[in-house]
Amino acid sequence: MGNAVWKVLAIVSGVVGARVAKAASDGTWKAATGGKPPANPADPDVSWKEAAVFAIVSGAIMGVARMVAQKQAAHFYTKSAGHPPEALKADLQGKAKAK
Repeated sequence: MGNAVWKVLAIVSGVVGARVAKAASDGTWKAATGGKPPANPADPDVSWKEAAVFAIVSGAIMGVARMVAQKQAAHFYTKSAGHPPEALKADLQGKAKAK
């Protein structure tokens, strides 16, 4: 497996993670408030408080979903190829030198 395969896998996992995060943030918002999430937080009918809380909640969920998707993609790549992706090898080597 090469660098191109890792790039495609990383992109696909990012898209899947984003879709899961969108569904999770919408569901969380509905469960917490009983209403639909703001379609556009910049809408003048959406209060600053509502827009800020929605941004914080959805941003946190997106960050976690992205991290989970990337870690799963890296795990799958490493298991399939027998080595981590080249992009992660540099990070791993840098950590080994720092110790």
